[in-house]
Amino acid sequence: MGDRHTLFAWAERGAITDLRAALGVAGVLPGAREWRNFLDRLLLWSGAVALATAVVFFIAYNWNDLGKYAKFGLVELLVVAGVLGYWRFGPERAAGKASLLVAAILLGALLALFGQTYQTGADTWELFANWAGLILPWLLVGRFAGLWMLWIAIVNTAIVFYFLVFPGLLGMLFSTERQLWTLFAFNTAALVVWELAARRTGWLAERWAPRLLAIASGAVATFLVLLFIVAWREVSGIAVAIYLAWLGCAFAAYRVKGRDVLILAGGCLSIIVVVTTFLGKNLLSGRGEAGAFLFISLAVIAMGAASGWWLKRVANEEHA
Repeated sequence: MGDRHTLFAWAERGAITDLRAALGVAGVLPGAREWRNFLDRLLLWSGAVALATAVVFFIAYNWNDLGKYAKFGLVELLVVAGVLGYWRFGPERAAGKASLLVAAILLGALLALFGQTYQTGADTWELFANWAGLILPWLLVGRFAGLWMLWIAIVNTAIVFYFLVFPGLLGMLFSTERQLWTLFAFNTAALVVWELAARRTGWLAERWAPRLLAIASGAVATFLVLLFIVAWREVSGIAVAIYLAWLGCAFAAYRVKGRDVLILAGGCLSIIVVVTTFLGKNLLSGRGEAGAFLFISLAVIAMGAASGWWLKRVANEEHA
């Protein structure tokens, strides 16, 4: 990363005329071996997800033609095959992790098949909650970041469906706010726990997972503030304080103590969206809308340019 950044800096100053050749000499560009490894991983993970999805669609399409035992037998056989594949290949190989991922996805399909066949009357959120509970032992044994992210996505889905079934005594609007607060609390807690655990656990050090959690947490916090701006009488004003606190913590964690340009870019985008919504709410409610549109446009351009300049400085510090 440092060599590539240095070469790009030299190219900007005109010291290098053929940047591609320089990158090849420095060994920065991927070679044939790297491309084979990338394609191997890409085909493995896309094939695993496609296999699990294909089983679900196959059973749904042939629902009337397949018997009850054929449906259960097919899904259960593949779940067992996935677990055996993980046992055969082991937790350190990508094939073993992909096998366990397929088994975890198909376990959810098996629960849905059971509920649909026997009409248990369970709510949708109970399906996802039971799914998350049943695969939890596999998460503890698997030591696989992708499987943990699947579990977090399942829990998020269960929370959404829970509030659709139990809106509460105050109606759907307050139920939506409670739902958003619950999602924000869960994803933020997951992000904090992940970042702390990654310091001691090597397989949690992959940056894509906490970045997704930060995006989820920040998106919910941003949406809460937008709701407060648009309908401030119906949404708690604590959303603004929590949002500012989230931005401050993100700056401290990913700018002061560490460097993560992607999360910082998400924070900049969130600020631009919030400020633009605030300006639109307060300036586009009367006369002079043409001037208001011009002012908002200039504000967006200024915030975007400032964000790009600042993020570029942070990226230069990261690669220095």
